[in-house]
Amino acid sequence: MPERSYRPPLGFDGRTLIQVDTTNDIAEFLTSRRAKITAAQAGLPTYGKRRVPGLRREEVASLAGVSIYYYKRLERGSVSGVSESVLEALARALQLDDAERAHLFDLARAANPVAPKRRRAVQQRIRPVVQRILDSMGTPALVRNSRVDYLAANQLGRALYAPLFDSREQPPNSARFTFLDPVAVDFYPDWERVANDLVAHLRSEAGRNPYDRGLSDLVGELSTRSDEFRTRWAAHNVRFHRTGTKRLHHPVVGDLELAYETMELPADAGLNLTVYTAEAGSASQQALDLLASWTATPDRAKTAETGDQATSR
Repeated sequence: MPERSYRPPLGFDGRTLIQVDTTNDIAEFLTSRRAKITAAQAGLPTYGKRRVPGLRREEVASLAGVSIYYYKRLERGSVSGVSESVLEALARALQLDDAERAHLFDLARAANPVAPKRRRAVQQRIRPVVQRILDSMGTPALVRNSRVDYLAANQLGRALYAPLFDSREQPPNSARFTFLDPVAVDFYPDWERVANDLVAHLRSEAGRNPYDRGLSDLVGELSTRSDEFRTRWAAHNVRFHRTGTKRLHHPVVGDLELAYETMELPADAGLNLTVYTAEAGSASQQALDLLASWTATPDRAKTAETGDQATSR
């Protein structure tokens, strides 16, 4: 994880991320999205070399059907009272994907002057029935919250993510492990992609829940301790984290390439179940079978069970 130059995230005072600043977040998000769209991509004529990348403010205003003065006001973060139709027009003009569009609406909603105060962190518990469901599954399965804390797992899931559960960085958290534990670089062959996706997910959650104290505390911790995190946080990229492929280099069974699906637990607000599978007959499936055999040994099974109980407390 080489060090890189960075611009401190908004609200960062050199020690911690004090609070979510929705006004500045909206301003920086709109500016960053505008910089990503070229005139050619927007179907606009180009005349010579441009001094700045992306679209000009007046071009975005024209594409969105609003005045340049109104758009400048929006890009300064003044979105209180903005209509959904204007937000939709901005999303089209800036060619936002589904995650970016949702983030724009979340930021505008958070800018409401009657928005709630910063909420205290609430300890989330795993219901016994959820743990029984996990234990009944024959494939790696884990439960985590929106802050990517790992709250529960079955034995195979815990064995698959043993480097994270056994990390010096506790409590178990995907972002904390990825950015603060050097082991993560070996565990994730696609470390750059994993890091980008994690920060984009946390950005989405920060827009959706700007007054979540646990989330802002996590962002503050990572901001003070990781240059790599700060660089990515300042980029304002967002992403839905629902499905995909994950490559892992496991310390016991070697390389695996697994498909994953993430599903919400409707009865447990903010909790998600993630299940990993390998293609039948593949080397990854053989590695999972070997991992399952290793996990089933008495000593390892006892360790995994103890760890699951500690995680759920």
